[in-house]
Amino acid sequence: MRKLLSLTLTALAASTAFAGGYRVSLQGQKQLAMGHTGVAVVNSAEVLFFNPAGMAFLEDRFNASVGANALFAKTKFQNETYNWKAETENMGTPFEAYISYRVTDWLSAGLAVYTPYGSAVEWDKDWQGSHLVNDIDLQAIYIQPMISLKVNEYFSVGGGPIFVTGSVNFNRNLTRSLTDEQGNRSDVTIDAKGVTAWGWSAGFMFNPTKKLSLGLNYRSEIIMEARDGDATFNQVPAFAQGTFNNTTFNADLPLPAELTVGASYKVNDKLMFAFDYNRAMWHAYDALVVDFANNVPTSVNPRNYKDASTYRVGVQYKATDKWHFRAGYYFDESPVQDGYFAPETPRNDSNGYTGGLTYQITPKLGIDASFLYLHFDETTNSYDYFNEDGNNVSFGGTYKNSVFSPGLGLTYSF
Repeated sequence: MRKLLSLTLTALAASTAFAGGYRVSLQGQKQLAMGHTGVAVVNSAEVLFFNPAGMAFLEDRFNASVGANALFAKTKFQNETYNWKAETENMGTPFEAYISYRVTDWLSAGLAVYTPYGSAVEWDKDWQGSHLVNDIDLQAIYIQPMISLKVNEYFSVGGGPIFVTGSVNFNRNLTRSLTDEQGNRSDVTIDAKGVTAWGWSAGFMFNPTKKLSLGLNYRSEIIMEARDGDATFNQVPAFAQGTFNNTTFNADLPLPAELTVGASYKVNDKLMFAFDYNRAMWHAYDALVVDFANNVPTSVNPRNYKDASTYRVGVQYKATDKWHFRAGYYFDESPVQDGYFAPETPRNDSNGYTGGLTYQITPKLGIDASFLYLHFDETTNSYDYFNEDGNNVSFGGTYKNSVFSPGLGLTYSF
């Protein structure tokens, strides 16, 4: 079993993302508006994220796309048996930047910077689930140089290494009841910055006809290894200070591999449809473990994520040379299984509705707008593996989640 971050009694994890687990699917304004399809779509430099092989088929020699989203996530929790109620509203700002250049007729090179994992959850301090999480902030920035080789007018391949830099800050109470002598709940914060790791991605694109494109892209698993992070214990009673003292910790967090296949079809010069199927290998997240120094107890917290699929469809309509409109939909399966529903990742199956447009200011410069509304299926579930005094304790209730995210970007090419 892979060794992961382990806090003494519970776990870290990730966040409020909106694909399954802690994945954030907001890597391009044009493609987000089309349901975040793109493995077989050559629209702009955004193709660098969705399929590096697509660079070879960009019309212009130089292409650049930049953009960002404002992300508003809301979660409500209720346990009618104990009359517990809580809610959290969080905001994030994922971003992306892509640039490509055709070096020769058969070789293109590019650089992509994007944020596919991260975000945050902040519950009220000392709420009923505070022994699992009070707040968490997870960030991961991907930096990827890449090349694309145009084998012929029908086929291309592409890919490159990925460098990831990230950080994590996580706070929770030590138990459901432990306090210091003044009655303040005892908690722990772990913090690690400058965590780095390497991975890679590769793909191909095949255009059997002028109207039909097929694509495949694979992004490797990346393990973020936090080493010698800071662990700070607060409001610990005198009798427990020999056990819970400030120290360092080691921990790993997996960013799972993904395989995406898809197709796009141009009905005519104005209308195009796209479909993507994505499989995320979430089984990498089987448990959460944190190793503390100074003999602070280590614990293993099962997560037991399962692999999950996402089904995406999108459409683009070029009404005029100035105005292009897009819409899309996707269904995203949650990787979280019954009994492992922890409040730092309160995500169930979801339906995403997207739309957007491009206004072409000049033939070279365009402004892109997108929006996403993501509705999660309401679920009544629990986390059954919090260990206290040698016994597993269950915490659960009904969760309702939704996300809204508008975005803006610019594209430039010549």
